[in-house]
Amino acid sequence: MNVLSLFDGMSGGQLGLQKAGIEVDNYFASEIDKYAMAVTQYRFPETIQLGSVLDIDIENLPKIDLLIAGSPCQGFSLAGKQLNFDDDRSKLFFEFVRILNFLQPKYFLLENVKMKKEYQGVISNLVGCEPIEINSALLSAQNRKRLYWTNIPGVKQPKDKGVMLKDILETEGYGFIKNRGELQERNEKGMCLDANYYKGVDNHGQRTVIIEKTCTPREPGNGECIQVGMANDLNGHDICKRVYSKNGKSPTVKTGCSGGTIPKIACGSALITENECHWRKLTPLECERLQTVPDNYTLVPWQKRMMSNSQRYKMLGNGFTCDVIAHILKGIKNV
Repeated sequence: MNVLSLFDGMSGGQLGLQKAGIEVDNYFASEIDKYAMAVTQYRFPETIQLGSVLDIDIENLPKIDLLIAGSPCQGFSLAGKQLNFDDDRSKLFFEFVRILNFLQPKYFLLENVKMKKEYQGVISNLVGCEPIEINSALLSAQNRKRLYWTNIPGVKQPKDKGVMLKDILETEGYGFIKNRGELQERNEKGMCLDANYYKGVDNHGQRTVIIEKTCTPREPGNGECIQVGMANDLNGHDICKRVYSKNGKSPTVKTGCSGGTIPKIACGSALITENECHWRKLTPLECERLQTVPDNYTLVPWQKRMMSNSQRYKMLGNGFTCDVIAHILKGIKNV
């Protein structure tokens, strides 16, 4: 099988194919982010990189059996500015349509965010099918609703695995430090690391401050995040201050995830007093697990160092939930 992946990122498409048990003869990738490409070539060195989607010589490609794409979504997102087809990034969707029409692959799969029905309708008309909406929460600990347009037959909703945040955390301790590259639990309750924990900490450890607007814990519904408070030591928009219980789901790992947008969880018990508890940001490894990516998949060599956490967060936010992709691709094996 020959596969072409547009906007390939860190090659979640190859991970999905691997998880689905589908053998690939040639995997062509179109990507321009040097960090994501470094991860791809380290994990899948036989990947054939084609550069920008605008520069692909499609006339000289072999017969493509499967076309995969997760075109940039910032212009479509209901949570964003909703610039839609006027957004330069979203215009790249039409490159997918152009290549789809020229190559006429046997199968195609296009992923994008939830959007206004009118724009969803435009995409559906151009690709010739309606999307199926799948929430990653069914297969992971992340609430991530996405639309999938595909002609792969028999695609249905996956069965709920019931995975929660507490199932993917690196530690159940009340706090931990990184010592000589290893996470070590601390004995003191309430001690917890902030986003800079990977740089090392002093003898006092890293301790976050009180959060406010504490909520009463409850059993989560399907795909539900349980917010337990707001981190009052942070600046910026309220959405960046929300702290969640490990007994529920994580909010979506965002495109360009970094800094204040990294999901935050309450440490130790969800509630310490009526209006306080301690929190930390999810680690890159935990975000990998949210995206059902193998542990430390994004931790690869980069210019005599290891890939930075900021770049790992970013590419994970831009990527697929790989188990969802595998669930859809398994339909190919049933044909």
